[in-house]
Parts: sequence; C-alpha cells; structure tokens
Amino acid sequence: MEKESLLNYLYRFFDIIVLLFIVFDFGYDFEENYNSPHVIGLIILSFALLGFNLFKFIKYKFKSNKKVAFANIILLSSILFASLLTALVHLDYSIPYMLQKVKPILEGGLIFYFLIRLLVLVRHIYDIYFNPAIVFVGSFMILGLTGAFLLMLPSATTNGISFTNAIFTATSAVCVTGLAVVDTAKDFTIIGQSIILVLIQLGGIGILTFTSFFAFFFRGSSSFKEGLNTKDFIATEGLKDVFRAALNVVIFTLSVEFIGAIFIYFSILDNDAVTSKFFFSIFHSISAFCNAGFSIFSAGLFDDSIRFDYFFQWIIMILIIFGGLGHNIIFNFYQYLKTFVLELFDKNRIHKQVRVITLNTRLVLYTTLVLLIVGFVFLYISEYNNTLLMHETSFGKITNAAFNAVTPRTAGFNTVDFTKFTVPSLLFIIFLMWIGASPASTGGGIKTSTFALATLNIFAVAMGKTRIQILGRRITSESTSRAFAILCISLIVIGIAIMALLIFEPKDTPVLTVVFECFSAYSTVGLSLNFTPTLTEPSKYVIIATMFIGRIGMLNLMVGILRQLNHQFYEYPKENILIN
Repeated sequence: MEKESLLNYLYRFFDIIVLLFIVFDFGYDFEENYNSPHVIGLIILSFALLGFNLFKFIKYKFKSNKKVAFANIILLSSILFASLLTALVHLDYSIPYMLQKVKPILEGGLIFYFLIRLLVLVRHIYDIYFNPAIVFVGSFMILGLTGAFLLMLPSATTNGISFTNAIFTATSAVCVTGLAVVDTAKDFTIIGQSIILVLIQLGGIGILTFTSFFAFFFRGSSSFKEGLNTKDFIATEGLKDVFRAALNVVIFTLSVEFIGAIFIYFSILDNDAVTSKFFFSIFHSISAFCNAGFSIFSAGLFDDSIRFDYFFQWIIMILIIFGGLGHNIIFNFYQYLKTFVLELFDKNRIHKQVRVITLNTRLVLYTTLVLLIVGFVFLYISEYNNTLLMHETSFGKITNAAFNAVTPRTAGFNTVDFTKFTVPSLLFIIFLMWIGASPASTGGGIKTSTFALATLNIFAVAMGKTRIQILGRRITSESTSRAFAILCISLIVIGIAIMALLIFEPKDTPVLTVVFECFSAYSTVGLSLNFTPTLTEPSKYVIIATMFIGRIGMLNLMVGILRQLNHQFYEYPKENILIN
C-alpha cells in the first residue's frame, strides 16, 4: 500500500508537469526558433510518461489500477507511433519543419491524456466528499473557474481579456447559455474558441457523465457512491445500469454531433465567408446539440453569408431539438421503434402488454410538439409583416418562423435581429425561454415536464381531484411538489436578477430589455436585445450568478445543503391553510 501511495504521488507530479507544458505551449506565443527545442521537450515528456506507466503497470497490485495504467500505455504509445509515422513521411524536409508537423499530434495527445487524468481526479473526489448535489454543483463551479483562467492566457485572445469577462464567457459556455460580453469571433483566437468549445461539451453533457464513462471504460465497474452521484444527472432510475447509461449518453452525443458536423460541412461548402469549414462545422454542431448558442460569426447566424441558408438552419434546428429532448427520451422512443419493428417482422413473437414508452416520454413529446407548433404559428402571424418580410419565398418565411420557435427553447441562435421584433413576439419568446427544454437534456429553463405538471395540476384542482391522472397513470405527489418548487424558485431568482439589474444599470434602460436578458440568462438561452455587451461590471456578476443557478438548478443546491441524513419517524397533526 505504501509503495502504491508513493506511485500515486509521483503520478500527480507528472500530471502537474503535463499541465504546465500545456499551459506553457498554448498560453504563450514564442518566436519560430523556439519551437524545435519545445517539441523535443514534448517528446521527452511523452517517453517519460510512457516509461512511468509501464513501471506502474508492473508494480501495481490491484487489477483496476492496472487497467488504468494499461489504457495510458496504449494512449501514449499511439501518440508516439503517430508522431514517428508523421516524421517518416516528412523525412526529406528539414528537422525544424518535421518537428512542426509532429507538434500538433503531441499536443493533442497530451491534452487528451491530461483530461483523462482530470476525470480520474474528479472520481477521487467522490470518495472524499459524498453529497451528490454538492459534487454536481462543485464540478460546474470548478470547470467554470478553470475555463476562465484558460481564457485569460495570452494566446487565447487577440487583445487580452479581463477576469470578469473571462469568468462571464466561461460560465456562459459551461452553462451552455451563449450570452457574450465580448465578440467570440474577433476577440478570441482559434485556441480561445477551442477552449470555449470544450467547456460547452463538458457543460452540456456534464463532467460527471464523462467521469462515469471513463470509469466504466477503464475499470468496467464503479462504486456505489459514484452511482448515486451520476444517476440523477443522467435521469436513470436504478443503479444497476447507470454506467452503461453514461456510456450510451457519451456515445450518442458524440455520434449525433459528428453526423451534424458532416451535414453542416456540406451545407457551407460553397460559402466563401467561412474560412475554416472543418472547425466551423464541428463548433456549430456541438454548440447546437448542447443548446449553447455560441457562434464564430460576429453577428451569429444573422450573418449575411448564412442568413438565407435555409438548409443549414434546418440542420441546426434538428440538432437543437435532439439536444433539447434529452437522451432518455430518445432512447425510450428508440426502444419503442425497435419493439414495433421486431413484432412487425417476427410473426411468432409474442406481444407483451407492457408500455414501452413511459408517461414521462409521452408528456415531454406532447408538450414539446405543442410548444413548437404554437410557437411557429404565433411567430409566423405576428412577424409576417415585420421581420419575415426580408425572406422572399414562402419556404424562407416558414424556415425563419420555425427557427425562431425552436431557438428560444434554450438554444440561443439568432437568424434575425431580435430588437426588430414586435412586443407581443418578445413576450411570447420570453414565455418559451422560461419553459425551456426537457429534463436531463442539454437545455435549461423550468423544463417542459414541469410546465406540463403545473398546467395539469390546475385542471385537477379545478375538478376537485387530489391527484393528477393522465393517460392511464397517476402522477405522484412528490413530482407535483417538485414541479411547483422549481416553478416558484425560477420566478424568485429571475425577479431578484431583474431588480438587481435595474439598480446597477442606467435609469433609462428599457425594462423589457432587462426582463428579456434575465429570463434568457436563467433559462440558459443566450438570446439578447443587444444588451449583454453593454452590461456594467456589477450587472455582469448578477448575470453570471443567474446563469449558474439556472443551469445547476437552485433546488439541487438547496437539497444538497439542507437535506438531513436522519429521518423523522413521526408526523404532526394536519391542518389546512386558507388559499383563495
């Protein structure tokens, strides 16, 4: 045990060395003549890590630790082998040129290596502090702070960035919001935009899901504590298949984003305004699926070169809807289709009288469908003689109205200047932003199921029923109570944010602009009436707090802090409160 503890300390020392090299490499720009010794340093570090992992693989006694060491050996060997092949291909060129070709492979590999080690650290925190809600909230907080410091590195921006703007941007990315106080396209370099993209991906799926994925991938099993930490975030009922579910979530997410990037790439192939089409496709695919709303165009999707690219807009809409529905809804619907097809073609298969599609899936799908249709019809009528006039064809008008009905559901992309919208349209968009996406999705808001339960409860109370009954099922009182708690907390937090902004901002600031901004921040949408870049310093921190609370859920934080471990085995007498 003492020998393994010493190895762990050495392991952390190497982690720090790798981190310093990454920060040194990407954070600071140097002259071209420094690159050759720099690459040699990366090669030496890679060989040192490989040797250390080989030594650890031999000395470690526990099978789980051996698996981690073996996975690291495979990764580092692959990096060095790919570097060797690249060097052999460019053998006829000068050594500095050859090293420059090898450098990106070494950098990318070491970054991936460090990310795996970071996830192992998060996994270690599970054993030190056991409170699922606090670990969940803490992971977002640590990720946001880390992202802010990375964005402050000299090579991440074109002209530098203050800590306030860095923490605002990092929080907006981690909380998949999309509000920006600086221009993502002009103020950030390709490195800065890549950092934002990683923060969006980790924030969208959740660092706990990624941690569980790697824990299952490397070890094949995980602890009971990890299961409790992860099951709530990925909306899994039991602990038995929680890590297989995490594995499915990561694979599903990356697969959809990859397919989306391919479609985006071909849709912009003839667009000369997009210089790096490959990066543009990946960036917008991840940003759309994670409902982040970040774009590497200064004007967003309202840019002249892409404003009328309707095929591109439909791809973005589909990615937003998939991300906003959530993996559990997609998986449940897939299971239904699979069962239906099997029973259709296999005549000998006995039909099971069991519902494949759960009540939660039905409720979410019906609510989402109603909101999309009502939103499209309302905005098409409301904006027909206003913002839709710029689109000459009927298909263009339909696409724009549909896009504006989808994007307030926490996506935050804009194909129109929202300051040109009529007041009824803005109020309706605020309503859509407040509802948001579905539970266990990449989106925010109070969630579609919460809104559906609140609406159904109104009718249940009006009809004198004590329980909500729908589609042959009775909804538990705990679900209804949680829905109303979330609804009330959202209005309280948004109300406080609105009052704070009205205090910190100039007196002539329109109230509707402030209200729109606060609803957008809490619901992690990212739409703005061009108000975000003009925020004062105190207002930025108000919006940061609002985005963070909206993403993690104030109820989750309160549960983690206030829930007591001891249970009361007694009840007080009941008494009714007059409510009229």
